[in-house]
Amino acid sequence: MYRRWLVIFGGFAISCLVVGAASSASPTGKAVETETIIVEPDDFGVGDPGLSIPKLPILDDSEPGNDGLAPDFTIRDTEKFGPPPTVEYDFSQLPTPVGRLREQLIEAARSGDIENLRPIFEANQELPLISFDEIEDPIDHLKSLAGDPDGREILAILIEVLDAGFVHVDIDTPEEMYVWPYFARYPLDDLTGRQMVELFKLLTAGDYEDMKIFGAYIFYRVGITPNGVWKYFVAGD
Repeated sequence: MYRRWLVIFGGFAISCLVVGAASSASPTGKAVETETIIVEPDDFGVGDPGLSIPKLPILDDSEPGNDGLAPDFTIRDTEKFGPPPTVEYDFSQLPTPVGRLREQLIEAARSGDIENLRPIFEANQELPLISFDEIEDPIDHLKSLAGDPDGREILAILIEVLDAGFVHVDIDTPEEMYVWPYFARYPLDDLTGRQMVELFKLLTAGDYEDMKIFGAYIFYRVGITPNGVWKYFVAGD
């Protein structure tokens, strides 16, 4: 339905090295010096220009306590964070403002006209986070992320995200939120077979393996506060 974003781990570069070495090889039987070359992985998000995935923040892993990834991407420490959050599927149990906003977003997305999201943006208390860079117009920005000129790919993603299971997180804190899909706040290594099938409705198996490397789900997700404020619809971190 929509194109997937990929991570390329230098495969092409390695192939070029092999071909180059073969073409310049010495005659059979003559010893030649060899050198092992390690090709570093390419930047995350390379491959599909249609969906813009922001570059992941990388820390200096020489610093004590750093594992090479920004804090949001560290693998979940159950002793620190406790057990995974409870995954919910019953949308009727959502607070009324949250359920109403979710339905409005889905209705606008199903219309096939991305302009139907504009009244929702305007009615929100603040512009939800849809980019980590400054933008002039949210609708134009969402269109720019899609592989089609009308932004319908993004509308399809929004529906798939909001149809997934969700979690209620950071309860009784200023950051309390209802988050879709639940993978955004769930340890990927703990997913059951059923949950993996749910994940693959949004991602490819290759995407999943790449995200395991970084320790977190980083595709599109939606956050809504208990009082119905749309906080974000964004990918990356």
